[in-house]
Amino acid sequence: MPAAELSHRQLISSLFASHYVWLCERLRRHLDSPACAEDIASETFIQLLESPNVVPIRQPRALLTTIAQRLLYQRWRRRDLERSYFDELSVTDDSHNPSPEHLAQAIETLNRVDRRLNRLPAKVKATFLLSRDNGLTYPQIAVELGISQRSVSVYMDQAQTCCKRACLE
Repeated sequence: MPAAELSHRQLISSLFASHYVWLCERLRRHLDSPACAEDIASETFIQLLESPNVVPIRQPRALLTTIAQRLLYQRWRRRDLERSYFDELSVTDDSHNPSPEHLAQAIETLNRVDRRLNRLPAKVKATFLLSRDNGLTYPQIAVELGISQRSVSVYMDQAQTCCKRACLE
């Protein structure tokens, strides 16, 4: 193991020892379950560990809070997406209710789509969400984001291609 990687691991290990309990307590204020708080705190440190070698961190709690908040928002988005899917199912008649296996597949597909959308550039993702979630037209999106209608069209194509790939995985 190269010295830089060892140093990076030692830095993250030190941060973990110093701040893990604090981060868990902070996350518990926003979550119903201590186990969920611990999961997100652990995932925060995993992301730090997997990131390229980090230079010395002057404000570790600020960095940890930012990463944890992003993970928390992702969890909430995923939960809202699942809830929306189940709400949509509840208004369909009973003869069209999918099997538990189909539901599990649909949720996994939605999670893949969500992860892929999160990797898109911010304007591409915003364009897609303004269209699909808010029902805005391309001209309205262009005004909202301060971009051309052509860019809206290109961004929508990128986002839709991304979603299609996620569904085919």
